[in-house]
Amino acid sequence: MNNTISIPTFRLPALVARVGGKLPQWPHTLALVAGLNAAVKMKLLPVESLSVLEGRSFLVEVRDTGGKAQFTYRAGLFRPLFSAVPTPDLSFRASLSAFMQLLARQEDPDTLFFKRELCVEGDTELGLFVKNMLDAVEWPQLPKAFKLSR
Repeated sequence: MNNTISIPTFRLPALVARVGGKLPQWPHTLALVAGLNAAVKMKLLPVESLSVLEGRSFLVEVRDTGGKAQFTYRAGLFRPLFSAVPTPDLSFRASLSAFMQLLARQEDPDTLFFKRELCVEGDTELGLFVKNMLDAVEWPQLPKAFKLSR
């Protein structure tokens, strides 16, 4: 029997995105950049391949929260972009539940993309590189706190 939590597909009320979009976005960016840099430090991301990302700009937008994070990879670190890039090299847009399902490996990016729940725009070659790199990551097991007890 599978004891892990199943993340349902949900959409937050539109009010959340309206309010969230008016709030400062830098906390989202700092949190995401810190997580990505921690993944590099923990050797979860292939350091030798990250040079492909050098100087490229990225946007991650959580549609139903109004949250946006813009960042770049430069000199061996993911770094926040505090000024909006009009056209990032690569952008990912999805609902909170879709991103959570991706992180939990409950859904794969291709499935969400074809179900129109994940939007990827920008440099196609870069998008495929990032997708393949993330697919190859061996995520550590979630702590027991994230598992259902039965």
